[in-house]
Amino acid sequence: MNTALLSRESDSDTLTLGILGVGNIGMVHLKSARVMANVDVLAAADAVPENRQRAERAGVDRTYEDYATLLDSESIDVAVVALPPFLHADAVERAAEVGTDVFVEKPLARSTEEADRLLEAAKSGGIAVGVDHTLRYQPDVTGVKAAYDDGRVGHVPYASMTRLNDGPLGRPPVERSPPGWALDADAAGGGSLLELGIHCFDVLEWLFGDLEVQSAATGCTLNLPIEDAATVLLRAPETGTTITLHCGSYQWEELPKVNTRLRLEGITGTISNEDYLPENFYASAATSALSNVASRVTGDEPDVFGPTFYLRAHYDALEAFLDAIRADESPPVEGTDGRRSIELAEDAYDHAARRGSEELEMPEVTSI
Repeated sequence: MNTALLSRESDSDTLTLGILGVGNIGMVHLKSARVMANVDVLAAADAVPENRQRAERAGVDRTYEDYATLLDSESIDVAVVALPPFLHADAVERAAEVGTDVFVEKPLARSTEEADRLLEAAKSGGIAVGVDHTLRYQPDVTGVKAAYDDGRVGHVPYASMTRLNDGPLGRPPVERSPPGWALDADAAGGGSLLELGIHCFDVLEWLFGDLEVQSAATGCTLNLPIEDAATVLLRAPETGTTITLHCGSYQWEELPKVNTRLRLEGITGTISNEDYLPENFYASAATSALSNVASRVTGDEPDVFGPTFYLRAHYDALEAFLDAIRADESPPVEGTDGRRSIELAEDAYDHAARRGSEELEMPEVTSI
């Protein structure tokens, strides 16, 4: 943990934060932290001038072009790492050098090898690492977890999970190109399997314990350099559950939409996340979405909690991490959890690659 937190001269439990990266998700974390009690966002960093300006309009006094400069210049308790994946390891290593705890966007790293390097630096620096695996904080998913843990449907031989989104290109018509790293397999670490599947691996192990990848396939519905669809067959030895997982970055849904489906087929019934959606989900999400569209016309900043259902989960994940730091406890979703999800994604990529090579191997044809 951050020893600076234990040696404060005052009795205040206020935590000081720096936001590293204030693009889309970075702004969500920034605005979430700004309305939390006993949290002070001191600074933000982003290489894009427009993003720094957004942070300043949101109330941040000091902004930096480079996250390393922020870490060297500011005395902060926690750094929220919302940078592209290829910068996560470097940012955590630099935070470890100055004793700053980190809350890292998923994926924690681009590979287990990189995650190991990152976690070793954190251990050496004595800092805590939390990961924003947000699905654990959505009320529909927590509802499934509670019902399953209560034994509502008994043994679950089979489960399925689907997570879809519109991908880095956004909804058509595409008005501007996405950041270069988002379509670069090396910079991002992968496509939809790492971007969306990583959440699912985390939730499924949270439910069923350690998972084993049995088979996997990846593909592209669009002509992209990264996969935008993946299907994985998993098994949970501890519970004897077989699971199918599908994730895709190809669905151009219009809000409000629930983009995650989780279903447990038990011996005495079925548990579905749709049974635990807030009653006012569609009404409140639609209202928030319309408000955010209107804000683009008026020039106002969009509401960070609209649609509330999704963005509130980011708030809860960050708040849970900060509460753990105050209490000098381990984060509820640790760096090792983030690494484990990456390990499962790597296993799935390996299975998909083997399956692809097998399908490409054609038998030799000889004339008789």
